[in-house]
Amino acid sequence: MMPLTAAPAYVPATGQPHPSGADLHALVRRLFPICRSITGDGVRQSLAILQEYLPELQVHEVPSGTPVLDWEVPREWNIRDAWIKNARGERVVDFRAHNLHVVGYSLPVQGWFTLDELKKHLYSLAEQPRLIPYRTAYYADAWGFCLAHEQLLALADPTYEVCIDSTLAPGALTYGELLVPGETDEEVLISSHICHPSLANDNLSGIAVATFLARYLQAQPRRYSYRFVFAPGTIGAITWLSRNAEAVGRIRHGLVLSLLGEAGGFTYKKSRRGTAEVDRAVALALREAAAPHRVIDFKPYGYDERQYCSPGFNLPVGCLSRTPYGEFPEYHTSADNLAFVQPEALLDSLQLAQTVAHLLEANRCYQNLSPYGEPALGRRGLYGAVSGSAHAASAQMALLWVLNLSDGHHDLLAIAERSGLPFEQLRHAADLLCAHDLLTPFSN
Repeated sequence: MMPLTAAPAYVPATGQPHPSGADLHALVRRLFPICRSITGDGVRQSLAILQEYLPELQVHEVPSGTPVLDWEVPREWNIRDAWIKNARGERVVDFRAHNLHVVGYSLPVQGWFTLDELKKHLYSLAEQPRLIPYRTAYYADAWGFCLAHEQLLALADPTYEVCIDSTLAPGALTYGELLVPGETDEEVLISSHICHPSLANDNLSGIAVATFLARYLQAQPRRYSYRFVFAPGTIGAITWLSRNAEAVGRIRHGLVLSLLGEAGGFTYKKSRRGTAEVDRAVALALREAAAPHRVIDFKPYGYDERQYCSPGFNLPVGCLSRTPYGEFPEYHTSADNLAFVQPEALLDSLQLAQTVAHLLEANRCYQNLSPYGEPALGRRGLYGAVSGSAHAASAQMALLWVLNLSDGHHDLLAIAERSGLPFEQLRHAADLLCAHDLLTPFSN
């Protein structure tokens, strides 16, 4: 098979049009109203929607109480309704108006509370008085409501009626998985967390980009196999790792996709290894895209890259996002809404992810078959093969750089990093040199 084409455009096998940013945003809009958590029907509903885009997506259910590494699959949480009513029976806080109003994993509650008693279970943001915060109580038996600080200050009745119609009982943890097979069984892992409720950037943006990336890759010839995992944060990745020892051993590259829908510049957090091929591929893709970006070192906090990069696994998995978590004011608030996520940003993120996949597919080490002195390129017509180019000088330099560094130790990424030349120009030069028996792919 030939490697992925250089064009980052989406070309589905069905012949459907290329996706637009509006197409990605439409998926975000469909998923946005669903109340998701680390378990429960919200995750199942979301995965059912993804199966419309990816029919081969498999849904796995892992029973509560199952040991997973040093953890245990928790009880399943579902919620039907919740509210705080004043003495006149009016809902002053209403789960139906926004699902962030209830602390995730809240125990069921029914009864009357004094205002002072109720305030012990209320969460707001004094510094952002119009926004609802996002809070959870996954591993503590607790309950609570989140509300705008303006709402909190307006509570004046001596007592309020409270209802949280939820269940917390033995059930299952649900995650989705899709394998897109390639020419080899070596794998690229793409992971996105699917546990947050109505937060558009965190992480419906990552889910949308991963979904359309999978569709793109399904339509391309592939050297690698690609494994997509849509799982609840932390416990979902831990569960997947505990159940997939064989697949873990085949992972050669990986990306966690998150926070990819707002207009900030890109941020890439390196894998724990720091110099993995995926780290270099993303850095080069960002450089060649000339997009505002920063590349930061690994730290053991953040999204599920910290599970994949835990020392026992030490997988080459980085995290691609735009503005990182906690660094934009909308983070984990009701302002992370459909207006905050921009179609153009989603499409740019998808195209960058496609470029990274292309770089991983096309990257090779080569061996110079005429390493003693510079080979006579002119009599082979190689200078003539590039002389008509508007960038003839750089095309000639690409030939020389590839010849000089093709010693079995430098791959095309390394040559691009050192020369500053575009990856595609170097790949084209390698193809020309191979065709003239001056170069051969090198395998360790």
